[in-house]
Amino acid sequence: MAMVVQQHRESSSGSISKHLDAGKYVRYTAEQVEALERVYAECPKPSSLRRQQLIRECPILSNIEPKQIKVWFQNRRCREKQRKESTRLQSVNRKLTAMNKLLMEENDRLQKQVSQLVCENGYMRQQLHTAAAPTNDASCESAVTTPQHSLRDANNPAGLLSIAEETLAEFLSKATGTAVDWVQMPGMKPGPGSVGIFAISQSCSGVAARACGLVSLEPSKIAEILKDRSSWFRDCRSLEVFTMFPAGNGGTIELLYTQTYAPTTLAPARDFWTLRYTTTLENGSLVVCERSLSGTGAGPKAAAALQFVRAEMLPSGYLIRPYEGGGSIIHIVDHLNLEAWSVPEVLRPLYESSKVVAQKTTIAALKYIRQIAQETSGEVVYGLGRQPAVLRTFSQRLSRGFNDAINGFNDDGWSILNCDGAEDVVVAINSAKSVTASSDTLSVLGGVLCAKASMLIQNVPPAVLVRFLREHRSEWADFNVDAYAAAALKNTYAYPGMRPTRFTGSQIIMPLGHTIEHEEMLEVIRLEGHSLSHEDAFMSRDIHLLQMCSGIDENAVGACSELIFAPIDEMFPDDAQLLPSGFRLIPLDSKPGDFQDSLTSHKTLDLTSSLEVGPATSNNGKNAAASCSARSILTIAFQFPFENNLQENVATMARQYVRSVISSVQRVAMAISPSGLSPTVGSKLSPASPEALTLAHWICQSYSYHTGAELLRSDASSSEAVLKTLWHHQDAVLCCSLKDVPVFTFANQAGLDMLETTLVALQDITLEKIFDDAGHKALFSEFAKIMQQGFTHLPGGICMSTMGRHVSYEQAIVWKVFAGEETTVHCLAFSFVNWSFV
Repeated sequence: MAMVVQQHRESSSGSISKHLDAGKYVRYTAEQVEALERVYAECPKPSSLRRQQLIRECPILSNIEPKQIKVWFQNRRCREKQRKESTRLQSVNRKLTAMNKLLMEENDRLQKQVSQLVCENGYMRQQLHTAAAPTNDASCESAVTTPQHSLRDANNPAGLLSIAEETLAEFLSKATGTAVDWVQMPGMKPGPGSVGIFAISQSCSGVAARACGLVSLEPSKIAEILKDRSSWFRDCRSLEVFTMFPAGNGGTIELLYTQTYAPTTLAPARDFWTLRYTTTLENGSLVVCERSLSGTGAGPKAAAALQFVRAEMLPSGYLIRPYEGGGSIIHIVDHLNLEAWSVPEVLRPLYESSKVVAQKTTIAALKYIRQIAQETSGEVVYGLGRQPAVLRTFSQRLSRGFNDAINGFNDDGWSILNCDGAEDVVVAINSAKSVTASSDTLSVLGGVLCAKASMLIQNVPPAVLVRFLREHRSEWADFNVDAYAAAALKNTYAYPGMRPTRFTGSQIIMPLGHTIEHEEMLEVIRLEGHSLSHEDAFMSRDIHLLQMCSGIDENAVGACSELIFAPIDEMFPDDAQLLPSGFRLIPLDSKPGDFQDSLTSHKTLDLTSSLEVGPATSNNGKNAAASCSARSILTIAFQFPFENNLQENVATMARQYVRSVISSVQRVAMAISPSGLSPTVGSKLSPASPEALTLAHWICQSYSYHTGAELLRSDASSSEAVLKTLWHHQDAVLCCSLKDVPVFTFANQAGLDMLETTLVALQDITLEKIFDDAGHKALFSEFAKIMQQGFTHLPGGICMSTMGRHVSYEQAIVWKVFAGEETTVHCLAFSFVNWSFV
């Protein structure tokens, strides 16, 4: 018996030892690790079959169990994840350290500024208490006057170096000191997740802006990019180095002549004569500073200078310091005097605003180099296999072509066509600019014609209007005109109407790329068209447009909102010729009431005479007053190619077309303005629909009648309260007509958000456009039940927004909406419960 017990104990201990041996840590040889690493490089997470195959193919792994190999791969993935996370955290830590240093420096500078202001305040109080002592205003004025440096002072290297050193000292005092009273840029808050620290000037001569930020590029690379101002500053027409001199410490001094575009048709463009000084400081920082020189020279483009107003650049530039993370800390200062006296009164806010300088120049510079840094690191992915630099070039070409059309410079070949100064739409021609087909080297006889105008828009946020114009092209565009412009790409000119084509009204947006913060998007638009003739019924009449859209985020701080497009061949060649057309909306940030007399100062502003602010109630007086101050300048320009024998016809067509576009934009602006079509004022949604107040009552009453439940959890008794509650209801509520082709007639705010549309464009959306096949089948199978019972519940599914995005919903309730107490069915109502974008 004792022997049996002993044998049982030995067998038990043996099995335990065997189990422990199977689960203990395995030490791999170098050859085994190398073999496993090769597999890991190809497949970090191999399947069970792949692991067994690995053991069979590699004899050196034959003594290792498949479970142990599985554990090795798990540990390897874990180590890789930890390594990446460690690298990421180290990078974040370096950036936070640099940002903290930048914030501490900014705090020190602000403390100095506070101390200086306290001293000035004490001095002013002392002056007030000693009123008997005479004050010398002239001496005080001279203390803030900046010395003027003429081109005559720059005839010798010694004079240039003296001006350069003085410019450097003044620039550094603005970048890191208290030479300018800086205040925080509205809407731009500093922090680790922000692009940078932004400030604008207060109570100083001219307008100035300042920015500080971190960029993952070397100082020399940043300086190289920013000195090439034409590549990133969209308003820069040309920059020419007139002469260059070497300076001490390996620096350089350059004399520059710069031309900038005017943003509208209502004001002349600006040009600058400047000295630019590039040098390295003792602490290793790289500095590029610049200032204007007085004089009448115009450099190589002397003839073109007659169309420009000479503006002044006060000491400005870039201070670039390397930091440990392999990047740079950059300080940017832009300080300008844009000679606002030369523009109409209504436009002066654009030339007297530090915010505009910050948005168009300072912030643009910092964001551009950050964009380059992210593209260099491979963080940005673009569509259609295009390289970032190629798409960036397309965006710049669209912007430059649009600016050229707006400005119409004589040295580019532009001239005004039959204009007596009383025309609301200006037509200019350029016979020197010919259009060449992509498949042919022959240029078309004729040239390019541009119809352009500027107008004042009130009470409509620019971002909202441009977003609507982008998403609902059929509201303002004529397909035949688009087809005519697109035909120039293949030298197949045809006057609009000569080729019968039906436009389906639909557009397909194919994104190409966008900036890192989505301020600007580049996309290809396909407009679907079908021939009406039997001969070429199977030929595609689709039109492709290359389109750039910017400033459509209402919460973002931007200089303007733009929608610029140009016909392009469907093959999308890199060297495609572009004739950009489009819209530019620039907000006017000025005091209320200072523009009334200026509306008649320019003929083109008379286009806004029919754009009246909608009626406001007595309780809405403050809102109406506030809305009058929300103003912007809209500039429209459309370009068309022409043959010599069709010049007059194309000019007439272009002028009429731009007038029709203006009329459409005004109609849209009134519809989407807060005081225009709005369900809160009880206006009719469409000529055939009841008032919104009445419809809201019908919807809720019919829902309660059919389902026995309340649609809205509210004790509201008045019609206004019912409409307000329905409008803000969390579920998407939409009404659909009962016509042969059902279209939507009403939606609450959640419904508009779900379909990504507006009340105006809602009436162009058919029921079949939003449902997928499963949704169609579910609706059609329940349609008889809806008509008989009055309502039904549809299962959860997927529908489509107007922007092509998929929307999932938990369930949909459909019911008949009766017109009042009668049995007449007015429409069908849908309620999409718990919807969200997929």
